[in-house]
Amino acid sequence: MVKGVGGGFGKLPIIAVGVILLLLLMGGGPWTIVGPGQRGVLVRLGAVQKGVFPEGLNFKMPFIDSVIKINVQVQKNVAKADAASKDLQIVSTTIATNYHLMPEAVDEVYQKIGAAFEDKVIQPAVQEVIKAVTAKYTAEELIAKRHEVKSAIRTELAERLAVFNIKVVELSIADFNFSEAFNTAIESKQIAEQHVARAKNDLERIRVENEQKISQAKAEAEGLKIQRQEITEQLLKLREIENQKKAIEKWDGKLPSVTGGAMPFIQVK
Repeated sequence: MVKGVGGGFGKLPIIAVGVILLLLLMGGGPWTIVGPGQRGVLVRLGAVQKGVFPEGLNFKMPFIDSVIKINVQVQKNVAKADAASKDLQIVSTTIATNYHLMPEAVDEVYQKIGAAFEDKVIQPAVQEVIKAVTAKYTAEELIAKRHEVKSAIRTELAERLAVFNIKVVELSIADFNFSEAFNTAIESKQIAEQHVARAKNDLERIRVENEQKISQAKAEAEGLKIQRQEITEQLLKLREIENQKKAIEKWDGKLPSVTGGAMPFIQVK
């Protein structure tokens, strides 16, 4: 009997070791490992403790502490919002936002917001910012000034999310969608602008052609003027020769008598 009782007590250490190992495997051990791109939030008896566990091995109090692991890598949020433009056109805007939680403040984020920060903070903030910025531009300006609109949305969204320890890394406007009536109006305007541009090009072409014709006519007129001058000079010389010929034909061969004996020079014209 004594031997049997002694054998039973001998198994207790083995059972105790097994229980301890089981508890350790269930997270009751004095350490925790925080993975890459994560931070650990220490919760002690249900209360969030000040401070953040970095990546790697961290120690805690067994059975009293638990560690919530939170992703601090860059994440993507896609949100869509309908808003009225400055000229009261309904615009459906899709925004893609890259963001991450500020690693040093995940304890505060978890304590104040919890794990559902996208639904509680990011989505509502994006909706509000899109509506606020869209109202500052006309529908056409949203298209023409897309980069400016993007910068305005990013700046305002970054300011709002920074209050909650969320950092905006990048933002892009994935799409602008307008009403069918507005799209038709834009298409009609583009067609009209194309017609105007074509008409301007035609007018410019005609103007250039006319200038070329005028230049050509001036050149031809100048050429004719020079020709007339040359012809006039030639005619004058020809008439002079004809007059001289007539004078010679009329001369009877007698020289006029002149006192002094010198032979006069007869100029015939």
